This record gives sequence, C-alpha cells and structure tokens, in this order.
Amino acid sequence: MTAERSLPERASGVGSLPRTGPLHGWSERFAALPDSVQIVAEPFVAMADLRLDAAHSDAVAAHLGVALPATPNTWAQGDTTTVIWLGPDEWLVTSPFTTPEELESGLRTAVGGAGAVVDVSAQRTTLSLRGEHVRDVLATGCSLDLHPRVFGTGSAAQTTVGLAGVVLLALDDTGTRYQVLVRSSFARYLAAWLLDAAGEFTKPGRGT
Repeated sequence: MTAERSLPERASGVGSLPRTGPLHGWSERFAALPDSVQIVAEPFVAMADLRLDAAHSDAVAAHLGVALPATPNTWAQGDTTTVIWLGPDEWLVTSPFTTPEELESGLRTAVGGAGAVVDVSAQRTTLSLRGEHVRDVLATGCSLDLHPRVFGTGSAAQTTVGLAGVVLLALDDTGTRYQVLVRSSFARYLAAWLLDAAGEFTKPGRGT
C-alpha cells in the first residue's frame, strides 16, 4: 500500500501549479473579433504598489532603470519595468520579466526606510487592445477624451470602462493601441462588456 504524501510534499505540488489569470480560457472569444478590434489577455504580470516621497526617488530610479514619472497621469517604461503614476507619492510598478517576490524585494531594498512597497500582483489583470476601432469601443463606456491629441503615448488614467474601474494606458499616438489594467474581480465583466461593445464592428462592412 502506498503511503499518503506528507503535507510538505502536497504543499510543494500545489506550489508548482502554473499561475492562471481570471480570463484564462477567453482567448477563443477574443480571437473571433475582427482585426479592427483585437483584445489579448496578457500572461501574469508582477505588480507592486510603491509609496515614496519623490525627493527619495533617485535610488528607485537607478534600481528600475527608469525615472519615476513626476507628471500626473503618465507612465514610463524601462527595459524590464513599467512605472505608472497613481498619485503625488504613489506609483504602480509592473514587470513581466520577474516574479512578484523579486519585484517587491528589489524595490524594498531600493526604497530603504523612505517609503513602502506592497505586492499587488494578484489584484489586477492586463488586457492589450489594438485596432482601428479600439478607441471607438472604449469611448462607448469611458467618459475621457481618448483622442491622441490629449491622450497620446505615455498617457495614463484611472477611470472607468463600463462599470469597471481600470488603469488605462495609451501605447501610441494613433489611438489604436491601449493597455487596460482591471481588478481581477471585474475582469470577466469587462471582457464581456468589451466583446459586446465590439459587436458593432463585427457587422458586414465594419472593421474588416
């Protein structure tokens, strides 16, 4: 008779399971959209909330390889991290190239005693939107003016799309590429909302 695995062994097995996001399994529904409205649920991304007096930001900037955005509602990208302005002393740091533990511990070392770092990787999931009519889709449920003249590359906003609170990033100056960070608990709602809003552009003669 085979002995039951010990608790540490069982825990180790659970710990080795791959991470899956709240939109795991939605890829086929997204793939059915036309080229003019493309939606992709990004793989798990490490995220950390950083609170820091801007006067002590040099060490963190040196660690990340990119300066912390000082202008409200902007974001900046380094080789391995993206830093999003959330408030006068608050930033969201994201990286698909490291683990949450490594991101948090590295930031804690750089911050020292001048601020606080909290792992928020499980708090949000990321959607990438691309296409000729993506801005039109977002505009049906977002009150912001998303025209590139006012919301171009490097712009970020904490806003709502439909009824979901999101962090919205503009990735280019043509209004055709955006990234949306949404609370995990609202991810399926937002995905369904976007699919419904994009329905207009699946009609014959639209978005083809």
